Amino acid sequence: MGKVKESIMWPNAPDRTPAANQMLADAYFKHHSPYTHKPPRYKYNVIGDRVEECKEVVVHTFTMGDVEDPDLYAAQPLHEWETSDSGQWVMKNAADTPTWCRMADPMSYGYKYQIRAKLMGPALTEWLLRYGSK
Repeated sequence: MGKVKESIMWPNAPDRTPAANQMLADAYFKHHSPYTHKPPRYKYNVIGDRVEECKEVVVHTFTMGDVEDPDLYAAQPLHEWETSDSGQWVMKNAADTPTWCRMADPMSYGYKYQIRAKLMGPALTEWLLRYGSK
């Protein structure tokens, strides 16, 4: 790359060339969206000679009232979903273990929970046809 000269304004930070800055930006945006600076939710998996889209979808949502320990109270609806028909299907066909997240629900002064799963290829299409419109 060449010699890196010292910056007068920031003596501890090296002054990079525009080519080095572009290389760093390209490396960063290879794994992050240029609009939100977050990792992309969609990725493509190459399996043999075909490419399949792996998409993270919300497979179940429920709300929880204002309780002292919401995660403790959310265990029952999470378990009920996991033992239901759609929950068992998602647990069997997901590309990775489904995850749940909790967020504040300002409409009910409680919490909203989402269960998200990564589905790909035929499993994604089948889930959308079976359970996606509910």
